[in-house]
Amino acid sequence: MSFQKRTRDQIVERVAQDIPYGAYVNLGIGLPTKVAGYLKPEQDITLHSENGVLGFTALSDAEQADDDLINAGKELISMLPGGAFMHSADSFDIMRGGHLDCCIMGAFQVAVNGDLANWHTGSTKTVPAVGGAMDLAVGAKCVYVCMEHVTKNGEARIVEQLTYPLTGKTCVDRIYTDLCIIELKDEKAYVLEIVDGLSFEALQQMTGCALIDARTALSNPKQSA
Repeated sequence: MSFQKRTRDQIVERVAQDIPYGAYVNLGIGLPTKVAGYLKPEQDITLHSENGVLGFTALSDAEQADDDLINAGKELISMLPGGAFMHSADSFDIMRGGHLDCCIMGAFQVAVNGDLANWHTGSTKTVPAVGGAMDLAVGAKCVYVCMEHVTKNGEARIVEQLTYPLTGKTCVDRIYTDLCIIELKDEKAYVLEIVDGLSFEALQQMTGCALIDARTALSNPKQSA
């Protein structure tokens, strides 16, 4: 079987296409911050960063960088007209108060019921990094996760139950990986897209929970029952 995985840039580009028009969106530290570079002006998206920035975009190559303008991952950004800076307490009020339409985060694991683990693997060799993930997981109206489908050791990241420390319970709505897009609903995992050349059966073998092929579920109602 021959198939081409999506690159990290292709993953976030695909996420950017699904963000609703006019949404207020938080981009998590790491891979999710790259989504900013693939948003189109006509989408009218307002980006929020937990360090207290609202209304920014990715820094263009031709633009003069300002060292004072950074996101929560300390990456240089560019402010849009009407953009604002705020105190950390106000920024977290946006996150906790239900004012974000969507947040996009990375993850170590996601369970089929939507449980999220993205701050620690439990290993004594790594440094925990909680940040604002727990606030975003419970505060945002919708949570998208972008990540590689399996670990470097080939272990599934999408699982029946988490084995890593919990970040948020039943919070993840959709997962974007280098192999597919999965919608989580009613403790079931519906596959919306698969990269060209990869079979559903092969994808299932690389996933730690049962999958439902949403591309055929409509023509086979018993499959989604």
